[in-house]
Amino acid sequence: METTRHFTATVYIVNDGATALHNHQEVGKRIPPGGHVDRDELPHEAGLREVREETGLDPTLLNDAQLVDTPDGQVLPRPRHQMLYDINVHDGDVGHQHIDNIYYTTVPSRDITPGPDEVGANAWEWYTVADLQEQNLSPNVVQFGREAIRMAEH
Repeated sequence: METTRHFTATVYIVNDGATALHNHQEVGKRIPPGGHVDRDELPHEAGLREVREETGLDPTLLNDAQLVDTPDGQVLPRPRHQMLYDINVHDGDVGHQHIDNIYYTTVPSRDITPGPDEVGANAWEWYTVADLQEQNLSPNVVQFGREAIRMAEH
């Protein structure tokens, strides 16, 4: 069985010491904004687009990529992490995977106003570092959320 792989982008948005997560009905978990990278997009562009669509907020990418002096290319913002996730497994065979590029951003407010095709604002909650620890969230969401909050504070 051939494994299908899709590139995705996940973005942890931070404002005033907290990150926003929403209850994703299909996944059955609380997760940050994100989605598939379209054919005409770079991964960081997809992540920023997803934040705007899902939250209505204007994110600022936390980027520490070093500039390279070359006329033949451009430096792309580095994801904080790249993860490989199995999306569907049948009888031990992985049929679909996501290559997820994880970015951290700051946003100017906590006023979430999702686009018309997105989950409502009431599906979103802001989590501090302490909140992340106290909730029943997936370990990677806790780890990345805490890291994003700490990075945004510096």
